[in-house]
Amino acid sequence: MTLFSVVSPSDILFALAVAFAAGWVKGMVGFAMPMVLVSGLSVFLSPQLALAGLILPTLVTNGVQALREGGPAAIDAIRQFRVFLLVGLVFLLAGAQLVRFVPETVFLLMIGIPVSVFAVIQIAGWKLTLEKTSTRVEAAIGAVAGFVGGMSGIWGPPTVAYLTALNTPKDVQMRVQGVIYGLGAGALVIAHLGSGILRAETAPFSAILILPALLGMWVGLRLQARIDQTRFRKLTLMVLLIAGLNLLRKAVMG
Repeated sequence: MTLFSVVSPSDILFALAVAFAAGWVKGMVGFAMPMVLVSGLSVFLSPQLALAGLILPTLVTNGVQALREGGPAAIDAIRQFRVFLLVGLVFLLAGAQLVRFVPETVFLLMIGIPVSVFAVIQIAGWKLTLEKTSTRVEAAIGAVAGFVGGMSGIWGPPTVAYLTALNTPKDVQMRVQGVIYGLGAGALVIAHLGSGILRAETAPFSAILILPALLGMWVGLRLQARIDQTRFRKLTLMVLLIAGLNLLRKAVMG
């Protein structure tokens, strides 16, 4: 079975453009690639094929993001946020097992509402920050991010909301997001090899989206490097708000 038996040549061109746009957004703010890919690809492809398409470019770009400053820096990020990562991974695997039994709408609302409210409060200028975190808070947010991520493949908004509330420096935030999403993407690959979403027919389609996603990410990173901490925070919050509202739209309208 060839690639063109799964998706038409014209749809492939559109998919490449969507992958580039998703990479550009990720390069700018460090997240949102799965949301951009799923939203864009679902316009002209089936949801299952859109999900398959995002898996490999998400895995590769997150690996690049996590290791951008070298292995020691990535390991340091893992140590710093080990509670979030470990709890999130456990709940991601648990959430993936419950996909067939729990309505997706419930989880989209659970994450879309607080993320949107958080972003609006921050954009309005009301300070909602965590001077320091605790193991309990970090574990709770990691559990929410992981569980919803396992259900829907979207774990970026709660992660970014947490890092933003901690006022995490731009470079550290980008690296930590890469580590967190990279581990999540790895788990997603394993989960969907088992589910049949990522298989011999769909893997080539996902693979061809890697290069445009990387090119888009490269462009986004060049622009992100020119943005100071304050502007980076505002841009991140705007993307977070759009993501939250999109989750609410998906929950209400499907």
